[in-house]
Amino acid sequence: MTRAIMIQGAGSNVGKSLLVAGLARACLRRGISVAPFKPQNMSNNAAVTGDGGEIGRAQALQARAAGRTPLTHMNPVLLKPEGAHGAQVIVQGHPVGSLGAWGYTREKPRLMGAVLDNFARLGHSTDLIIVEGAGSPAEINLRAGDIANMGFARAAGVPVILVGDIDRGGVIAQIVGTQAVLDPDDAGMIRGFAVNKFRGDISLFADGERAIAARTGWPSLGVVPWFEHAWRLPPEDVQDLTSSRGGACRIAVPQLGRIANFDDLTPLAGEPGVTLDIIPPGRPLPADADLILVAGSKSTIADLEDFRANGWDIDLAAHVRRRGRVLGVCGGYQMLGRRVADPDGIEGPPGAVEGLGHLDVETVLQPHKRLGLTEARHEPSGTPVRGYEIHLGETVGPDCERGWLCVGDRREGAQSPDGRVQGTYLHGLFAEDAFRAAYLADLGAVSDLLYEDAVDTTLDALARHLETHLDVDRLLSLAAEPVIAPEDQSKS
Repeated sequence: MTRAIMIQGAGSNVGKSLLVAGLARACLRRGISVAPFKPQNMSNNAAVTGDGGEIGRAQALQARAAGRTPLTHMNPVLLKPEGAHGAQVIVQGHPVGSLGAWGYTREKPRLMGAVLDNFARLGHSTDLIIVEGAGSPAEINLRAGDIANMGFARAAGVPVILVGDIDRGGVIAQIVGTQAVLDPDDAGMIRGFAVNKFRGDISLFADGERAIAARTGWPSLGVVPWFEHAWRLPPEDVQDLTSSRGGACRIAVPQLGRIANFDDLTPLAGEPGVTLDIIPPGRPLPADADLILVAGSKSTIADLEDFRANGWDIDLAAHVRRRGRVLGVCGGYQMLGRRVADPDGIEGPPGAVEGLGHLDVETVLQPHKRLGLTEARHEPSGTPVRGYEIHLGETVGPDCERGWLCVGDRREGAQSPDGRVQGTYLHGLFAEDAFRAAYLADLGAVSDLLYEDAVDTTLDALARHLETHLDVDRLLSLAAEPVIAPEDQSKS
């Protein structure tokens, strides 16, 4: 029978996603059939699944760690923030609308059915499910109708391991305080704790570990040191998006406020010959950049306004005058055109805005989302490219006739007459070693990375790291057969 264990955090960004990925790979190495599951995720970094939907990028990485094809069942509810007060709601891989915080709070009880249904379906094909919580169960103001943490754990009967982040400080208070504020029945779901992101001599925390165990009655499953190679894996949260110092080839990426699907950058960050420079708001785009890459965006028009507010439009125009290279991906591609129209008010009030004007194309945002895995060919080098499309809108114009990627018998993307400004809707193209090598060669850089091999090598190293510092055997022994209603089990 399927068993399950849930990893919850004493706070946000404690490293739950990475722990689940590492545990999944550890199970795979032990010959255990395992699958990841996250009831509710909030992220603009999404992955397209083999069954035609979208899930959080972290769940796709966890599926890879488990040796599985990513499926929508692994993340039935995905929230994609669109601004300060609302998010697009993705249920079972497909958008169902946009809701503000109060609207979503009212909707959560209905979504629990979809969460439990997908959890049950996933259980048909695996021996173990490792569930990842969201945020923290200590946010008791969100407990009513909860589907992400203790609400799910209680409904499905899944035991919990609570993880604290010592790198932030106050980890004893994080874990002990979580128990103090939880409802006793919720606290009763927790079977043990672990401490993550330790730097230095672990033995110095032995007294702290004992203090937590004494105050909570929960056993410690270990203290996990900082995993220094985490940057080699695709990030999910924007706070994990960082610059990387490498060689002389400098690629500058303006950090858009609603940046999305930025895992496009991870293969570039791993190249020894490349310096990837993430440019925060308030800082100008560097004049010596070899390439300015405008990444994807969840809200193209809003990010376009912010782009101008930061003065990056002026910096970009100067870069183009110096015959610098520019690449726009998805939302960034739309921004590089002459106009972005939103007649249906998808991103805000209906209307249109002037684009940055470096590509002779125009985009019309449309309600239907294009979503799918795509195989293409890079025309200049003839190299194959595999990636995914996940966007609203259609882009047309004279520069599309110079599309530099070929998908079947159609051209994809656009480029300026001199070929120095390019745009594409295809995410994931830099994960292809041959294409990345050809593209970087045009920038004067030599590629020295086998990206996909590096991801699997890093996942193996992460699994060994956890097996060294966590009591993985004991953690797995705490997994239990979930409680799923017969009507849920009958669905397939």
